[in-house]
Amino acid sequence: MALDDRLRDDADALTPELVDLRHRLHRHPEVGLDLPVTQRTVLEELDGLGLEVSTGTALSSVTAVLRGTASGPAVLLRGDMDALPVTEATGLGYSSRVDGAMHACGHDLHTTMLVGAARLLAAQRDALAGDVVFMFQPGEEGWDGAGHMIAEGVLDAAGRRADSAYGMHVMSARIPHGVFTTRPGPMLAASDGLFVTVRGAGGHGSAPHLALDPVTAAAEMVTSLQTLVTRRFDVFDPVVLTVGMFHAGTKRNIIPDEARFDATVRSFSEAARDRMRQEAPRLCARIAEAYGCEADVAFTAEYPVTVNDPAHAAFAAGVAAEVFGDRRAAPLVDPFTGSEDFSRVLAQVPGAFVFLGAHGSDGVDGPNNHSPRAVFDDAVLADGAVLHAQLAVRALRRDAAA
Repeated sequence: MALDDRLRDDADALTPELVDLRHRLHRHPEVGLDLPVTQRTVLEELDGLGLEVSTGTALSSVTAVLRGTASGPAVLLRGDMDALPVTEATGLGYSSRVDGAMHACGHDLHTTMLVGAARLLAAQRDALAGDVVFMFQPGEEGWDGAGHMIAEGVLDAAGRRADSAYGMHVMSARIPHGVFTTRPGPMLAASDGLFVTVRGAGGHGSAPHLALDPVTAAAEMVTSLQTLVTRRFDVFDPVVLTVGMFHAGTKRNIIPDEARFDATVRSFSEAARDRMRQEAPRLCARIAEAYGCEADVAFTAEYPVTVNDPAHAAFAAGVAAEVFGDRRAAPLVDPFTGSEDFSRVLAQVPGAFVFLGAHGSDGVDGPNNHSPRAVFDDAVLADGAVLHAQLAVRALRRDAAA
């Protein structure tokens, strides 16, 4: 039997176990860098596969290396494991049992698919022309877990720097069910934070001329930042700035001493990112001065742009099309404005990030990732595991022949 058929048949046979694992992970979500229950579950699932397993120091990560039959290249496959601080509202029979935490972004599927790939490849290690590194990562949701794992050596876990790296992310909307999609170049935006505190002088709401109102100054900044985006940045190199938090005052007739707001900033090039880092604080400071106030402004760099290597993106798309058929491999025309810390891996190792439509029906209009009502279909688990495995087998074969 050909390797492709063996991987497919093995994945189909594993499906009940993968579904069970995914449901167990979904019932016990953990947030951040410390995921002891999830880590223990992954270690139990990998036990007996003949992998070289290590765990993190600064976070509860799991790194597992599968050695091929001969010394050769190394490929890295990544699955993130953390959940979100969201109260689940899906009504599923396996809903979260942890108050205020939910796998609303599908990382329970990512972990399960990577475990599945480890099982598939361990059973076919004779077909591997090198080594596979399985990167089980906590803290993707704003904790920079990838950065921590890179600092602890995950990219060199095989004893050499990985030659290529691939990650996958399920989507509960926007992408048709069962369809794999990727693109060359920017795949996801950079993410940065803008934090502004405007300091004025409080007073009575009936006599604003006797105070220095920080609320009006901060409100002007919120509006002017949107104008900054449309008037100072190239529409073909887009920037998105959204103010998600605004806090001021205690009562409607009291002018407070200060007002604060936080914004998220998304961009697709280092040039736009650097310009926003300079322009946004300058704009806020000048508006504050015009209102007789002062402003403390911090622009915090978070995740860089997720950039797919063009050759590796084409390779991943080709593998998906060959394994699953052309109808299930579609090009992603435009990048998404979400962000990913897998960007840190791709900044050091050539590779690609792939989306997989996992909505519970053939539609694409269900609740989006991060919604308390987001639902992901178990039916994609085996396919995700197979694509991980096929990318590893074929990438090692390609790199060994290079």
